[in-house]
Amino acid sequence: MTGAAGLVASNYDYQTYDDDAEATVSFRQAEMERDLGRLHRWLNEPHVLPYWQWNDPLPEFRRKLADKLADDHQTLYVGHLDHVPMSYWESYWAADDDLAAHYDARPADQGIHLLIGVPEFLGHGYAKPLLRAMTAFQFRHDETDRVVTEPDVRNDKVISVFEACGFEPRRELSLEEKDGLLMVCERDRFESEVLGR
Repeated sequence: MTGAAGLVASNYDYQTYDDDAEATVSFRQAEMERDLGRLHRWLNEPHVLPYWQWNDPLPEFRRKLADKLADDHQTLYVGHLDHVPMSYWESYWAADDDLAAHYDARPADQGIHLLIGVPEFLGHGYAKPLLRAMTAFQFRHDETDRVVTEPDVRNDKVISVFEACGFEPRRELSLEEKDGLLMVCERDRFESEVLGR
């Protein structure tokens, strides 16, 4: 991996080569017309539905996606592996999120939600390189020293990927839409243990 700085190619907001995956990981901001059908399809995949529960009919999905795209506290990304779109990401300012009511949020804390939308990419070990790249991308913001997440407590696979990328479980949370596990990734630990600097 090229490290936290990564590369910025013209079509992406962030791009890096991951040695473990032997692939290029890239992120670009989601766009309504470009990604509506893709995201609607991904969020209706059987492996996604139990955790996201965002399987509205297309007109309602479009309205909710428009709201998310217009929300200043988060940025939506489509993740690519070797330039193939295959994952969806929500990067958000945790202090402006409902999550802030459940922990001591700092102004520059960033949060993360993710899914791999294309079933063919499941089970090949890509989640860790993707999450590692997104976390490095978030730490490019100089004031961000923590990245947080709150995966569904039932989702053991995702929790183990977060742990492998330097996220430490803190406690279970009773959230409106799920029981989540608060996990925190500190910049120093991420850079020393995950990136090996």
